[in-house]
Amino acid sequence: MIDLAYAMAPPQGGSGPGSLIIQLVPMILIFAIFFFLLIRPQQRDRKRREEMLAHLKKGDRIVTSGGLIGTIIGLNEQTVTIKIADTVRVECLRSAVTGLHGAGRAEQASA
Repeated sequence: MIDLAYAMAPPQGGSGPGSLIIQLVPMILIFAIFFFLLIRPQQRDRKRREEMLAHLKKGDRIVTSGGLIGTIIGLNEQTVTIKIADTVRVECLRSAVTGLHGAGRAEQASA
């Protein structure tokens, strides 16, 4: 009966430096997959958005995070004044601008 227990035990002596590398390879592969599929695209999108916010100018048609579409008539460090209709002007934070709309989007794609 004891011989049977020894026969079922894992082999001894498999704890060398090669074994450690083999155990680390899957973890390194998982990190690489996360980096290239999740982290890298988010960094690229964040950089593109920051560039878009930095290059806003009067006359650009924009879309806000609330869904408002309008034309920029005034810019500040923190805020943007948007003309939505002939007599309607809205001031919102620059960070609320989600993108350019219409002709501005074509200019952004070509840049």
